[in-house]
Amino acid sequence: MSFEGVEIWRGGVNTWECDEMGHMNVRFYVVKAVEGLASLAAMIGMPEAFRADATSTLLVREQHIRFLKEAHAGAALHMIGGVVEMGESEARLVQLLIHSNTGDIAASFQTVVTHVTARDGTAFPWSERTRGLAAGLTMAVPEKARARSVPLEPVSSLASLARADELGLMRIGLGALSPQECDVFGRMRSELFIGRVSDGIGALVGPLRALAAEHALSKPARTGGAVLEYRLVQLDWPRAGERFELRSGLVGVDGRTMRMVHWMLDPETGKVWGTSEAVAITFDLDARKVVPIEEAAREAMMATAIDGLAL
Repeated sequence: MSFEGVEIWRGGVNTWECDEMGHMNVRFYVVKAVEGLASLAAMIGMPEAFRADATSTLLVREQHIRFLKEAHAGAALHMIGGVVEMGESEARLVQLLIHSNTGDIAASFQTVVTHVTARDGTAFPWSERTRGLAAGLTMAVPEKARARSVPLEPVSSLASLARADELGLMRIGLGALSPQECDVFGRMRSELFIGRVSDGIGALVGPLRALAAEHALSKPARTGGAVLEYRLVQLDWPRAGERFELRSGLVGVDGRTMRMVHWMLDPETGKVWGTSEAVAITFDLDARKVVPIEEAAREAMMATAIDGLAL
């Protein structure tokens, strides 16, 4: 299968990039997407965008990700991408991570970036040269990369620490950023939000997966989880030494999926670092397939769902 777009990354899956589910962890999909972003930046006339001496860079403000086919250790992958649309200082890009030996899409990304000054992150217009080069990289969003279950309309987030307490959101993560978790400009690296959610999500979804397995018509011996679709909205960028708290809750359940929302907050000031929404499944680790959510399990799960929870 072939798609329009230019190649922006090529490599594979390392064993240490895989998690307890036996496939590549979500954070490393984002790592590869950001590496691909550096190639796209070079192609629009910004080869220095992610170097320490850059005067301008691309700030990832939002990502919509669909996880379409598992990637296991040793899998050969490559990425193609292009420019969907470009505003005064923002652009929407599309990136497809592809299994090189089959042509199947492993994951798709719609990435919204802003052209900013490297040090203080102030947005400013694209150059005419960049606009001209970007016009030659125009790429439509393929069907498999379009939003399916997570809407992409503009967000005015109501997240706050006080609101998290009011809603009773579960704390699934708490910590501080190390220098190694920040980019050359001192900002939190793009994969850290989704990665920290992945680290702590078991506290929220473990009991939900157990309910799905308990009520399944064909009971799996071992269960895990997988995310089908994700939207991450970055609202601010913590720096080394700054703290974060992840507060999460279940929004809804259908016969196959669970929808969750995560807020990344500063536990001292209540500042919102970012918000995200995810659609996930319970996964039979032996059959490598979805565990359906029977009605009894759905009712039990919905008893824990939180009204009013959103990005």
